[in-house]
Amino acid sequence: MKDLIEEKNIPEIMDRLEIMHPEAACALDFGTRFQLLSAVMLSAQTTDVSVNKVTPELFEKFPTPETMAEADPLEVQDIIKTIGLYKNKSKNLVALSKMLVSEYGGEVPGNFDDLVKLPGVGRKTANVVLAEGFGESRIAVDTHVFRVSNRIGLTCAKDPEGVENMLMDRLPKQQWSRTHHLLIFHGRKVCHARKPECGRCLLADLCLYKRDLAL
Repeated sequence: MKDLIEEKNIPEIMDRLEIMHPEAACALDFGTRFQLLSAVMLSAQTTDVSVNKVTPELFEKFPTPETMAEADPLEVQDIIKTIGLYKNKSKNLVALSKMLVSEYGGEVPGNFDDLVKLPGVGRKTANVVLAEGFGESRIAVDTHVFRVSNRIGLTCAKDPEGVENMLMDRLPKQQWSRTHHLLIFHGRKVCHARKPECGRCLLADLCLYKRDLAL
């Protein structure tokens, strides 16, 4: 039966992830906190690569909350139509920009509760913005973090918030943001959803998924 990796092995897991993915970092292109917020919101259920293809034109035309608040959602749709859920995302992008202008003086708020009030902004987006835009220690749980954490045995939670809380409990706070990036890169490059490449993974001898395969 699958359980959790022992606490004593977690530092070794983190060290090996660092060896495998020293380049792990935010893969979204942005210049300001508003652009970061926009890019992260757009990245839901699509790839960062896809988002980076549409944001140059988007941010050139609408670089600030003030300009985006005045945008026609149909024009935004036309720019971002190659990414998933583009119709809803265009509406949310204009709506959150209006809210930033009317309630926050055109600035991205620096606290979690205010961020998740914005249209289209959930826990993951808020945590990424706080980590990347404000330098806070945060763990944002996307599909990669959720899958990899549960698969290898860092966590055993049934929902993203549960994974977030377990990772925060089991890791030093100063490692939270770095862990987020390492787990994402591991999920993208090695621990794939359908066919994890266990044969080239440095975690294989500690991973509970690999152990259970051998039983």
